[in-house]
Amino acid sequence: MRIAVTSKSGTEVDQHFGHARRFLIYDYRSHNPEQISEVEVEKYCSFDPDHPFRHRQFDAIVDAIKGCKAVVTAQIGELPKMELEKIGIRPVIASGPILEALKLAHDSICGGQCKGSMRTGQDCPH
Repeated sequence: MRIAVTSKSGTEVDQHFGHARRFLIYDYRSHNPEQISEVEVEKYCSFDPDHPFRHRQFDAIVDAIKGCKAVVTAQIGELPKMELEKIGIRPVIASGPILEALKLAHDSICGGQCKGSMRTGQDCPH
């Protein structure tokens, strides 16, 4: 399963979706998540108090994280969250170590029931 992560540090989930200028892309397999790429994007947030939906920036981010089932981020606005959900990408709010957040994202999609759950120690079929 592919999962995008917002991170400034590269080790922690420590960035707001709208402030991210890059997304780390992981291939999550039980016990062995691997970073497979890093994609740069124009940040979504414009700091406009009215928070208009920025279609061009959002569409570019979606294109950059194509194939991901989830986005792990420290925070996300309600409108981009709803738009991600509409296209089948689950926003997962987390902070702390990336590896723990990847497990959380995976299990939130699979409910911890698939073979990829860290509880079973088997390969994920995603």
